[in-house]
Amino acid sequence: MSSARRPFATPLWLALAIPVIGELAALSAGPVHADPPRRRLNDANAQWQYYGGDAGGMRHSAAKQITRANVDQLEIAWTYRTGELGVGFVRADKLSFEATPILVSDTLYLSTPTNIVIALAATTGKFRWRYDPKIPRHLHYAEATSRGVSWWTDELATPNTPCSQRIFIGTLDARLIAVDARTGVPCADFGNGGSVDLAAAARPTKPGEYLVTSPPAVYRDLIIVGSAIGDNRAVELERGIIRAFDARTGLQRWSWDPIPTNTDEAKARGWTEESARKTGGANAWSMLSVDVGRGLLFIPTGSASPDFFGGERLGDNNYANSLVALRASTGELVWQRQLVHHDLWDYDLAAQPMLIDIDREGKAIAAVVQATKTGMLFVFDRETGEPVFEIVERPVPVSDVAGETASPTQPFPATPPLLSHAAVTPQDAWGLTMFDRARCRDLIGKYRSEGLFTPPSLQGTILSPSFVGGVNWGGLAFDPERQLVLAPVNHVPMVVTLVARDELKPMRDSGSFLDSEFANQAGAAYGMRREMLASPFGLPCTAPPWGTLAAVDLRRNEIRWQVTLGSTRDRTPWFVPSRTIGMPNMGGPIVTAGGLVFIAAATDNYLRAFDIETGRELWKGRLPAGGQATPMTYELAGRQFVVIAAGGHGGLKTKQGDYVIAFALPPAD
Repeated sequence: MSSARRPFATPLWLALAIPVIGELAALSAGPVHADPPRRRLNDANAQWQYYGGDAGGMRHSAAKQITRANVDQLEIAWTYRTGELGVGFVRADKLSFEATPILVSDTLYLSTPTNIVIALAATTGKFRWRYDPKIPRHLHYAEATSRGVSWWTDELATPNTPCSQRIFIGTLDARLIAVDARTGVPCADFGNGGSVDLAAAARPTKPGEYLVTSPPAVYRDLIIVGSAIGDNRAVELERGIIRAFDARTGLQRWSWDPIPTNTDEAKARGWTEESARKTGGANAWSMLSVDVGRGLLFIPTGSASPDFFGGERLGDNNYANSLVALRASTGELVWQRQLVHHDLWDYDLAAQPMLIDIDREGKAIAAVVQATKTGMLFVFDRETGEPVFEIVERPVPVSDVAGETASPTQPFPATPPLLSHAAVTPQDAWGLTMFDRARCRDLIGKYRSEGLFTPPSLQGTILSPSFVGGVNWGGLAFDPERQLVLAPVNHVPMVVTLVARDELKPMRDSGSFLDSEFANQAGAAYGMRREMLASPFGLPCTAPPWGTLAAVDLRRNEIRWQVTLGSTRDRTPWFVPSRTIGMPNMGGPIVTAGGLVFIAAATDNYLRAFDIETGRELWKGRLPAGGQATPMTYELAGRQFVVIAAGGHGGLKTKQGDYVIAFALPPAD
């Protein structure tokens, strides 16, 4: 899991409030009730039935009422408040409202960070029903978010009977729950009174460390879930199994484990039997994608445990950090491609695999695109797994840590990188004053820094990009007409240091590393410390932009445009003018047939619209809290709505809240 859990140990962006930042100028809930059944609409514009718009996560809408010519007229159409502000939740400061609603007929369904499911009228935001699974609020969950829910309809059931349409959610306390889409009442015939316990079969080690944060995938009568795992705790962690459950009964139909489960399997994949037995993780905590016609399930897996030292899991650790295609009906492996060998950097595959049709040398190819935290785009033939754009294994730096053997090469695709892979050098030091620039030069000079894939070290290694990315769970969007991939990108480096076991606790207790995050990595020879590569003012030691939005043209295999994303607004005192310099982001883009890209994600409280052709910002709408979620859009009752959850992000320290906001053009007279 890890990236979305705690992107920055330092409250970095609070530091932007210092007066010297001025120099940047040079640069509601109610009782549960049931509504009568509603007519299901067939208009493609009116539907956003999956987290990613469609089952393949393309995040493209045919809605085109809002255009480049009129987007500046957008206004708030309605606002709903969930009421979830973390009362009684032991880590309310960690709450991150990352949900994207889905639309079925004329109802929106969404989830709060604490897994409360809410149904709203899509045209007015009026409350319809609410279901609270009552997760234990005293547990220290590894993450406190829920990115959404999934919808399934029983084609064998009599229409309008209870639970003939179901909403599924995976919870922080590791349950898979089914509720009636019309009423929010749990489906008694699913599992045990409406829920299935997911933790027991995954080798749980501690309550709150094995959870589900992303909506399940749906294939025919199967509900398929991965898991999020609190990583860096130890070598022996929960196993990152993928499981499919019968949508009616909750019975498990198949299970797939990315880590070998027997001697023959371990040998075939280059694992030792002992390392396969001990290692955990390699889990898929992000969204899964489904090609319904081909019966294929696409899984982005994460790193094997622990993230930053692999001496207990030598070898490539095949199927970890991989794009995996399974037969959706059986869990049988079809193909897999490892995109990071022997991960030592927490470079999970965080983005949802995106299923698209691309034009390549006069042929249409059914492809899958996987973005990575390293800022690379890998494109494969969906059926065969063959690269559409060539992939080359290039030599990378070797490890100098006893007991570690880093992979000598890593895969690089022929698509253009979305950020620099060069080493951060003292000449790259940036700061607001000569003082902090000099301090940054000294800091950079003392760390190991040899570019992308420089292994962690005892002296400290600069990770550029950091474990936040690159591209994180916000993922990609695709414009099929222009063959453009849209990607939000982070550009902030960090430092990771391996610490000898007997030095870890004294270092943590010394009080000298208050801006650092420590991890035990129990069972390994070393613990870990990590922090942002920051100046004394708390700002990154490298120049902005620290966040961008990029458009990659797959026809020409080039970056069409790349623009700064986010301003210093909400990170500076009110009297300091804000500047659009590009800020870190969590959340994704969507694309519409109106020629627009909508995205919030950055650390200022805005939803923005960009011109798909040029990347020019055309509009921004003010949000009452952080918009670290992916928006969605639909046309209904003659209006196109753009909806986003605005509730902030605990890791990015943006303003927290409980808002769901819909923007639309003014209603016709």
